[in-house]
Amino acid sequence: MVRSGSRAESSLTGGKQVTKRNNILYSQKLAPYIFVLPFIISFCLFFAYPVYSTVIMSFQEVFPGQVTFVGLDNYKELWNPTFFKAVKNSTIYTVLTLLVLIPVPLVLAVFLNSKKMKAKNFFRSVTFIPALISIVVLGIIFRLMFGGQETALMNQFIGLFGLEKIAWLNSASTSMLVLLVIATFRWIGVNLLYFLAGLQNIPHSLYESAEIDGASTWVKFTRITMPLLKPISIYVLTISIYGGYSMFVESYMLYAGNKSPNDIGLTIVGYLYRTGLEKGELGFGSAVGITLLLLTLAITFIQLKFFGMFKREE
Repeated sequence: MVRSGSRAESSLTGGKQVTKRNNILYSQKLAPYIFVLPFIISFCLFFAYPVYSTVIMSFQEVFPGQVTFVGLDNYKELWNPTFFKAVKNSTIYTVLTLLVLIPVPLVLAVFLNSKKMKAKNFFRSVTFIPALISIVVLGIIFRLMFGGQETALMNQFIGLFGLEKIAWLNSASTSMLVLLVIATFRWIGVNLLYFLAGLQNIPHSLYESAEIDGASTWVKFTRITMPLLKPISIYVLTISIYGGYSMFVESYMLYAGNKSPNDIGLTIVGYLYRTGLEKGELGFGSAVGITLLLLTLAITFIQLKFFGMFKREE
């Protein structure tokens, strides 16, 4: 009897242990941390640690086998005409892309979301396909299209109207136009899908109620569509700002290298590439990268503050 009782007690104890283990595995308190853990690990390895290393390196002069602390000398060297031209080019490019890649996809998304629109899936596919094309291939194609020769596609096109050939890539205004065309061709479909997803989440009953009250199309767009698309619009604005200031490959492929006439195609990332990799000045290149990071963070913070994203909704 004693042995059987001890066996029963041990079996009960074992059952409690199994239950305890199951509680740990299926704990509602522990589960969120387990799901977030892969993101935390990847964030620390691929963002936090590289940024920390770059910050440290920006105060150093790095040569093979030799590292020297130089304080703020790298940041003082940033005050030069080439860096300011790179900032100017990146800023102009970002502003122009914002003026095109936010309102145009929004209007197109409204048309595609309309019940009267036909062949919706076809137009969605057509606008999104350019995003799947390699930027390397795209840059080569546009370099050939906007070449300075008379046989270039765009010069042949303007020749039909009696205009003389244009050296598209040798002028600051026309080269920026080409970069804007590349950005529009590649990203308009992506932003369109963002806005289209937001429009499909707006209850159609709101538009029906507005129509009963006699609201016009413009009133429905400004009073219903735009306010409810605010989170999507801010997200698209944020990634567009980041994409504008981080642009590099487009300019690099357009000029077949990181050298353009009078640096008309030089961007901040291009300047980082030139100093950090081409010239081997890793410390100075790190200072350029940290400055770019702080610039984009400041602009993003200002626009989020302006749109009231930090206010608690009541």
